[in-house]
Amino acid sequence: MPKEYGRDQRVADFIQRELAAVLQNEMRDPRVAMVSINEVRVSRDLGYADLYVSSLQAEDEATQDELLKALRGAAGFLRTALAKRSALRTTPQLRFHWDALPGRAGALSALIDRALAEDRARAQADDEDTP
Repeated sequence: MPKEYGRDQRVADFIQRELAAVLQNEMRDPRVAMVSINEVRVSRDLGYADLYVSSLQAEDEATQDELLKALRGAAGFLRTALAKRSALRTTPQLRFHWDALPGRAGALSALIDRALAEDRARAQADDEDTP
């Protein structure tokens, strides 16, 4: 019976969980105070981990770039902290990317709500036209 998740997915989940704790408890940089790690994708050989992050404090592109710069600067510290908490032979190199999806979620939700309201109005109009 095959496993539900591959090793790369289990490692990605571990990295997400542990780095969230490190960012919350051990980082002293105020720029990374409210960072959320939304997704982690690990390469098949476990050499790289792409981390998709967002923050409620980073509203404009300049602030987002500053946050990514701070995280990339702390990548060595974060990788060392991760290595101390894991039993992996090698710890993946961390690559940080901005995740724009949470910021667009509200707009997408509003579009869906509008489309549903238009469908309901159209269906109601069709029902009224039917004898």
